[in-house]
Amino acid sequence: MIAGLVIVYVPLTVVVINSFNKSRTFGWPPSGFTTAWWSRAWHSQGARSALLTSVEAGLGATAVAMVLGTMAAFAVSRYRFFGRDTVSFLVLLPIALPGIVTGIALNNAFRVIGIPFGLLTIIIGHATFCIVLVYNNALARLRRLGGSLEEASMDLGAGVWQTFRHVTFPLLRSALVAGSLLAFALSFDEIIVTTFTAAPGVQTLPLWIFANLFRPNQAPVVNVVAAALIVLSIVPVWLAQRVSGDSGGGRF
Repeated sequence: MIAGLVIVYVPLTVVVINSFNKSRTFGWPPSGFTTAWWSRAWHSQGARSALLTSVEAGLGATAVAMVLGTMAAFAVSRYRFFGRDTVSFLVLLPIALPGIVTGIALNNAFRVIGIPFGLLTIIIGHATFCIVLVYNNALARLRRLGGSLEEASMDLGAGVWQTFRHVTFPLLRSALVAGSLLAFALSFDEIIVTTFTAAPGVQTLPLWIFANLFRPNQAPVVNVVAAALIVLSIVPVWLAQRVSGDSGGGRF
């Protein structure tokens, strides 16, 4: 376990340290430390535009995943119908498929349907696997809660929407928040599916990093952006862990 953590986190640590490396070639150990590359990265128009695109795509994909993932979780947990297990399998399948397979399939589908490539196609592509995270969190919480509290609420005279608003949603809220944070983090870092669903010239932050990775003049800036991406990715994952670690009563 320790060896696995070392293999994962030592290279990430090196990236962060190299973002302050004075040398353009990133020789190791660093010849000196500077914050000049961070200033250049902040003023890089390409990086800032890519960051905005990533945020927009992440928020859009998360919104779609919240609606569809929650609806699917309610259908599977609260109702018995023919093909229920198949529905659950189909919802989970996209995250298990190789990204390149999903990307090619979506690319062909968009071309056949005639949907122009752009931010919308990126959002749709990301939502296909973000739904799984919201679905899993919501389904686990709904199964843990059971239906006794909802039945008691309706026995006392509350309607369906009153029960959902005052009983179900408050108990489900923290699971939805955790799922949405994980979905946003996954969308923000996605590159393979994005490659097949983005229009020419439209770049998310991971695509921008990949496009500039082998340009000598951009290498220091790319390292800074990668370091910032590592730090930013920690926040939603940490928050999701904190939120989903509650007892179900909802600290949010």
